[in-house]
Amino acid sequence: MRLVSRFSARSSERFLFAFVLIFCSAAPSRSQTSNASERTFSHSKTAVEQVLKKVQASIAGRLPALEGFVDPAGHSLERYQRAYYQSTVQVSSNPSGGSVVRVSTKITAWYADPVASHSGYRLLTSNGRLEADLLDQLSDELTAMAASAAASNQAPATAARPKPAEKTAVSVPVPKSPESGGSVSSSLSKGLSAREQGPPQKQITDTDKDLQAETKNLEEILKNQAHPKNLVAVKKSGTPVVATPSLTAKSLFLATAHDEFEMLNFNADWVHVRISGLSRGWIWRNSLEMPDGIPDIVDAHAASSPRPAVDELFHVTREETAPFPGDWELLRGKKVKIISVQRIDESAKDEGPKLKLEFAKFLLDKNYADLEKRAQELAGIVLIFDSADGGMIAVPVAVLTL
Repeated sequence: MRLVSRFSARSSERFLFAFVLIFCSAAPSRSQTSNASERTFSHSKTAVEQVLKKVQASIAGRLPALEGFVDPAGHSLERYQRAYYQSTVQVSSNPSGGSVVRVSTKITAWYADPVASHSGYRLLTSNGRLEADLLDQLSDELTAMAASAAASNQAPATAARPKPAEKTAVSVPVPKSPESGGSVSSSLSKGLSAREQGPPQKQITDTDKDLQAETKNLEEILKNQAHPKNLVAVKKSGTPVVATPSLTAKSLFLATAHDEFEMLNFNADWVHVRISGLSRGWIWRNSLEMPDGIPDIVDAHAASSPRPAVDELFHVTREETAPFPGDWELLRGKKVKIISVQRIDESAKDEGPKLKLEFAKFLLDKNYADLEKRAQELAGIVLIFDSADGGMIAVPVAVLTL
């Protein structure tokens, strides 16, 4: 099969784009200071430090996107990739009581400069969202801890113990014994009296009740931790996670089937989820399996749907290993993996180049492990959209494995 790139004079109707990332040596970058946020809590310094241990996962990590987390002044954010954040938390006692928590965050990302020698990791200024989210999470944990402590310290009311019913003595005639002259021995009388009274009952004290109540509370907490009830699961691979609840919102990334997220809130169309740490996003409700008791689809909106998942629009028709079919200097004459892609329904309305790019990201993620193993054999991967308005995407393996 001959692979040909198609071009057209009308660029708005014919789409051809190249997904090119070049790894170059890092260059010196400007030093920028990170923002800091401060908040006063009524809890002691010791209590705050204990809760901080529970939220360690939110202090550092990778950002899915820079938009909404950094100050964009003077930056072309589309040139940045592989963003990371690291927060520093300082806790000090407040002279008037309680404690003061100060959070500062550094954000770094790789900048791909048009001049290769100027590329490198750069320090960006946080806009304060990461700091505020961490302080909000800390406040929620402290409130929950205080409520739990108050519930466990509340002593249950002591129930009035009923007065034991008095036993009525019944005179039972005893047969006379010729040897004893009709009397019963004293040891036998004591044995009958003890049997009538029965075994001694163990008294349950208020302390035992408190321990039982605390044990029950701990078991309930462990049960909720082991089986979260607010998780949602993605139904199909290629489902977009977007920044705002809108069909035209920017896609943060594509989720894979069976991915689970913590549900923060939801409405008739969208579900607000926690991605990782302090990162949030929105997913179309029809694309998720909701928790027990919440329907996946609302009847009033069952007929409407967002843009389809990319795996419902395109499919792979052929895969092969061959020399690069273009004249790009980085891959010219080198062996690459070529994947041919076609639309599933050629008569369907064209959704534009954005979904092609999303499907390309989906295929790159899917083939990443295989390309990493064959890094010595293959120089890159090429995706060809085999249609009238198609295009070609080429990516070096060295870029994917950075």
